[in-house]
Amino acid sequence: MMVPAVLLLLGALTAVAAPRLLARADWPDREPVLALWVWQCVVAAILLCCALSMTLSAAAAWQAVRGHVFAPAPRSVVEAYALGTADAWAPTTAVALACGGAWSAAMLLREVVRARARRRLRRAELLVRAPLLPGESGTDRLVVLEGEQPDAWWLPGPSPRLVITTAALRKLKGRQLDAVLAHEQGHARARHDWLLHCSAALAGGFPQVPVFAAFRDEMHRLIELAADDMASRRFGRLTTALALVGLNEHRGVFGPCPAAQAHVPQRVHRLLTPPNRLPAARRLRLTAVASLVPVIPVLVAVIPGLRALG
Repeated sequence: MMVPAVLLLLGALTAVAAPRLLARADWPDREPVLALWVWQCVVAAILLCCALSMTLSAAAAWQAVRGHVFAPAPRSVVEAYALGTADAWAPTTAVALACGGAWSAAMLLREVVRARARRRLRRAELLVRAPLLPGESGTDRLVVLEGEQPDAWWLPGPSPRLVITTAALRKLKGRQLDAVLAHEQGHARARHDWLLHCSAALAGGFPQVPVFAAFRDEMHRLIELAADDMASRRFGRLTTALALVGLNEHRGVFGPCPAAQAHVPQRVHRLLTPPNRLPAARRLRLTAVASLVPVIPVLVAVIPGLRALG
């Protein structure tokens, strides 16, 4: 019964090799949307390796699980997996992976609950700073706040709202303001908040696993680049860069020693010196290859059964 071990080895190799290959590639900053897809496929493949290994280990360890997993399969398929010759490690592997899956679900649930609590708090603060006027329903998508510092952010939820300060309205002119609105709307349309929830749950639940920490960090960086591109396609790269500078220059991020949000100057530089996009054919090839990565664990898991049927 080597398939569960092969799946775990495949997951470990993917977790080690994929981040290194992506770090050495020169195209993720040029194609952030594609890079987001590739990262999701890599993490999905790792999780699939663990889930399939857990299922086959449990089927090898316990007859009851085996009966459910292989219920419609012919006897030759069951024999191809050699489930009756499982070693003593099969129950331990199944229980450990099941605990890992339960822990991941718990971390995701905790992240979602915390995010909702933060949204409720921010909505309550927003209602205090911008109370509803007679005739307002509280579902308006744009809220203007009195503020001395230019700022704008998207507040997700059942009724998402875009919040912008009066200082930002004074600072940004014309199309620059439109670019900021398009940037924030890009986050909302792509549901980037769920990418952040999932990556934060994995990184927080398994801090010793470097691939999950890299996944979280890259999600934070790439979603901003993707939203920048969405805004620049509509209103121009120079306009979007100027809007980004106007919203952040008071934070000191453009000084000689920027402490926080050091990624903002890099985003501005990227907008002012746009890299050449990948050819359409290469983008299609990378998308197809990334889509096949999660399929590999499934193929590894079903190959013994397919051989038996063939």
